[in-house]
Amino acid sequence: MALQARWQQVALMDLPADFLVAVGRYCGQSAGEKVAQLLWRRGIRDRASLDRFIDPRTYQPCDPFAFGVEMKRAVARLDRARQDGERVTIWGDFDADGITSTSVLWDGLGQFFPPEQLDYYIPNRDRESHGLNIANLDRLATEGTTLIVTCDTGSTNLTEIAHAHTLGLEIIVTDHHTLPPERPDVVAIINPRYFAADHPLYHLSGVAVAYKLVEALYQRFPDLPQTPLTDLLDLVAIGLIADLVALQGDCRYLAQVGIEQLRKQDHPQTATRPGVAELLKLCKRSGDRPTDISFGIGPRINAVSRIQGDARFCVELLTSRDRPRCQALAEQTELANTRRKELQKTMVAAVEKRLEQVDLSTTHVIVLDDPQWSAGVLGLVAGQVAQDYGRPTILLTLGDDGMARGSARSTHGIDLYQLVYSQRELLHRFGGHPFAAGLSLAADNLPLFREGINQALRRQLPDPTQLRPTIAVDLSVTVAELGETLFKELKLLEPCGMGNPAPLLLIEDCWFQTVRNANIKDRSGKQVKYIKTQFMICDRTSSQGFPGVWWGHYSDELQGDRRYDAIAELDYNTYQNRYEIRLIDLRPSQAHSPNTAQTPAILDWRTDPDPNADRIDCVRVDHCPLVWDDIQQRFHRAVHQAQPLALAYHAPAAPSPEDHLKRLIGMAQHLHTTGHTVTLADFQAALQVSDRQLTLSLAALTAMGFSQEHTPQGIRITAYQSPTDAAAADVVVTQLCDAIAETHFRHTYFERVPLTTVQQKLAESET
Repeated sequence: MALQARWQQVALMDLPADFLVAVGRYCGQSAGEKVAQLLWRRGIRDRASLDRFIDPRTYQPCDPFAFGVEMKRAVARLDRARQDGERVTIWGDFDADGITSTSVLWDGLGQFFPPEQLDYYIPNRDRESHGLNIANLDRLATEGTTLIVTCDTGSTNLTEIAHAHTLGLEIIVTDHHTLPPERPDVVAIINPRYFAADHPLYHLSGVAVAYKLVEALYQRFPDLPQTPLTDLLDLVAIGLIADLVALQGDCRYLAQVGIEQLRKQDHPQTATRPGVAELLKLCKRSGDRPTDISFGIGPRINAVSRIQGDARFCVELLTSRDRPRCQALAEQTELANTRRKELQKTMVAAVEKRLEQVDLSTTHVIVLDDPQWSAGVLGLVAGQVAQDYGRPTILLTLGDDGMARGSARSTHGIDLYQLVYSQRELLHRFGGHPFAAGLSLAADNLPLFREGINQALRRQLPDPTQLRPTIAVDLSVTVAELGETLFKELKLLEPCGMGNPAPLLLIEDCWFQTVRNANIKDRSGKQVKYIKTQFMICDRTSSQGFPGVWWGHYSDELQGDRRYDAIAELDYNTYQNRYEIRLIDLRPSQAHSPNTAQTPAILDWRTDPDPNADRIDCVRVDHCPLVWDDIQQRFHRAVHQAQPLALAYHAPAAPSPEDHLKRLIGMAQHLHTTGHTVTLADFQAALQVSDRQLTLSLAALTAMGFSQEHTPQGIRITAYQSPTDAAAADVVVTQLCDAIAETHFRHTYFERVPLTTVQQKLAESET
């Protein structure tokens, strides 16, 4: 079960009258008071910045040659390749940003190079992962390529770049990922990370960097192109918004003008990309909003490599003018996206089940692995888990080659790249940025990696309660205020994304009626194992209600006789031609909670169990907690079900740190003598320890001289020799003993904490 999120709401401010007037001029039907509050909080506080934010025609984008000598070198080298008839290969990536980057270069460079001089390559997600690889560098050199232009990749591929030099290949890197310590030995590297963090170009995604390269060529050789540069902007918007970069500076500008171009694809008279038009049709959207990308086009492009591995045809889908061919390719993306939804739902459930066994009181970074998990959806699930549990999350799948490969996602503004980089000595490959990363490492290194990365974040944030999920509420509204007028007012904030989130609305003391749910269906009418609940939301201002949807939830989670506080986004459903809300989070109404008669009774059965306990309907806490969240989650369920909460636990009989150490060594000696393999689950059960304590126990065995072999089947002790560094071994053993002692202390505390303290803590959790 995901952790209950804190809700934070900022009080309304008294805004200057001239600012309210300036905002109101953009709002038409309303005075704009609500969106003015949001603009002010987001740093838009004068007429000039307001105009630049809302109207892209008043924004002055950066010149592509702001990249300086690197851009000049890239343009000069491409011009020489064009004149000398060299073969140029675009090396892209398989996600939406990489696919659109490749498409922009394919269309853009195609204005300067004849088809026989230009091709592109997209790595296979399943076989090759991100970045350059030696096998295909060898192949390209053999086939006659002399110049490679990367997009959305390449900055840290130092080994592969060095190998390319031995083959006579030259490389231009266009990328936006984290930079290596030293400049790579390439013709040019166009990467906005070289700018200061407040530079208008700093947040460009891969597709926007690729666009800037094409824009520079259009400036330098204006007589060669046959199509307008603006024809590329719809692809730029798709990649920018799908990649979740901060929509600030030139990023926001390019997203705005890109959406204007994307809107043209919804009309036969103005459509220039039949593939994009087909994608919009399949996701039942018109292309005039960023959500048409983030919930429509983007997931479909991303789904192809997640499900099939090979996403090369997506470039053809986005750039071909052959309508029947594009229609067939778009159908393939739709099928892949349907399968992706099923896999994602199944894996989220599996991860949540595993997390029931994780000690979140001592876990700062969630690191889980399973050989059965599909690599293609690890990043999506990691992102959902990170959001629901408030902790950076790393999910990995284990291969037959003894390697663990997976994806990492961040939360709470934690720099994930630096966090994972702190464990670089344990990694095989790693790349990404502060919000998301991909990595691989030997499976044998997983216990050390799990403990090491937790220690790294623990040093930054000693108190794990700081990692509780938090939802920032933007505005409080009534149901009567929902609809077209408010939607158009809030739409001034678009495009929303990182750094400029979609407004979250708080609707208090509401109820739901006409609640129903069903599995969604694919194009053939087959049901997909992915749930959405539809409803009408009501409050004292509107008994008729307003339509809404809650993705991934069942109708029985909305009880018709209960009052709630809800957080939602206001949306427009193009397919049904109606305004609706998208439910984000829910809790019992504060007007009917802790301080009222509806607060559940708390039954204390720790020392005096009720003989009739089995016949009493209640929510039980059967396992001794380690943190208050363990009780609070059950309390929230009791509130939701209108049942008492029963404290029915005892502190487990746990061995002392010294006894645990003796048992651990005895088990290791037995495994070494017999040569047996034991699953980690059985090993953990025999020791009666948490996930973190298991990690520390394995690290302690290593420090004490017990060599281990980890396989998908379990763990085996392969050798023993006296530790060469006794002092270092003592440090690891002390860490283990301290963790055992800490757990014992916490269990004892929660067994003895007074009921009045429990009641006070639970009341605080509801505020």
